[in-house]
Amino acid sequence: MTVILFLIVLAILIFVHELGHFVSAKLFGIRVDEFAIGFPPKVFGWKRGETQYNLNMIPLGGYVKIFGEDPDEESMNGPDSSRSFVNASKWKQTVVLLSGIIMNIIFAWFLISISFNLGSLTSIEDQYKDKAKDVSVMVLSVLKDSPSDKSGLKEGDRILGIESGKTRIPNPTILEIQTTIAESESNIKVDYLRGSATGTLDMVATGTVKQIGISMALVGTVKLGFFQSFYEGAKLTYLETVNIAGGLCSFIYGAFKGESGLLSQMTGPVGIAGMVGQASSMGLSYLFGFVAMISLNLAMLNLVPFPALDGGRVLFVLVEVIIRRRIKPVIANWLNLIGFGLLISLMLFITYKDIVKLF
Repeated sequence: MTVILFLIVLAILIFVHELGHFVSAKLFGIRVDEFAIGFPPKVFGWKRGETQYNLNMIPLGGYVKIFGEDPDEESMNGPDSSRSFVNASKWKQTVVLLSGIIMNIIFAWFLISISFNLGSLTSIEDQYKDKAKDVSVMVLSVLKDSPSDKSGLKEGDRILGIESGKTRIPNPTILEIQTTIAESESNIKVDYLRGSATGTLDMVATGTVKQIGISMALVGTVKLGFFQSFYEGAKLTYLETVNIAGGLCSFIYGAFKGESGLLSQMTGPVGIAGMVGQASSMGLSYLFGFVAMISLNLAMLNLVPFPALDGGRVLFVLVEVIIRRRIKPVIANWLNLIGFGLLISLMLFITYKDIVKLF
């Protein structure tokens, strides 16, 4: 079921992204030859007008084949060259290239807003305190091989109570949890909620300053009215976009500095599938919020000026504006092909690492 849900989520995100390119190209009168979800071989398809619509077998991507996006003689000088992407004005090319990214951001805004309207589980430490219900402490991350990891505590678990010695605190705050751990002289018992299931775990804090290896946040369910949901959704979408962009810039900067361990921070389709399954177990609202974050990450990743990504193609357009002539098609096409090959290789490597982690 988790795999099916992940494939549905992936297909929707790809559809939204490619729909942006498709619609903007159509609006500008640029010919669109194919709209595809997944990579070949083809499962089934149909043709409407000049465009072939395909659903392909490999569900790890998708594409819109826009006439002249990869320039050749026909698209530059052929009988239909006036409707070619390569012969469109530079501003139209830029809009078409960025429209997929814009659609992913708009889609994330929509999902976050609906999540708020349904009742969103969100951090309330800085805002929403007066609107939140069912407030509790959530585990955000679990350090590998820590006492929490060895006992079975998971990311997303909500801490309902903590006990050590004669001290027992129901519905503890973050400070009460930290204090109980730091002052513990014996086993610590943690009562948790995971989805709709509850349980208790035993562990022993370690270290000079005693800890159990988790990061936490105070969360609660925030339910807003329809219009307020979209207003707050816009604010949160902006903040998350800025945060993701900043994190991506830091990652790229670290890669150029040659920092080790960066690849271990990346998650591929297998890892994301597991997270989608975990998010779905926490309710529809939480799943919507999680998919919104994937959509924003996809948008920012595509903005990176790397060949084969939308940002790389936009960079080529900007270079052509600056040098006032067209980059030789053979050079642009080869750079995009090499970039695509590198991205696929990276995805396969990360997927392999995710599979290894499962065992």
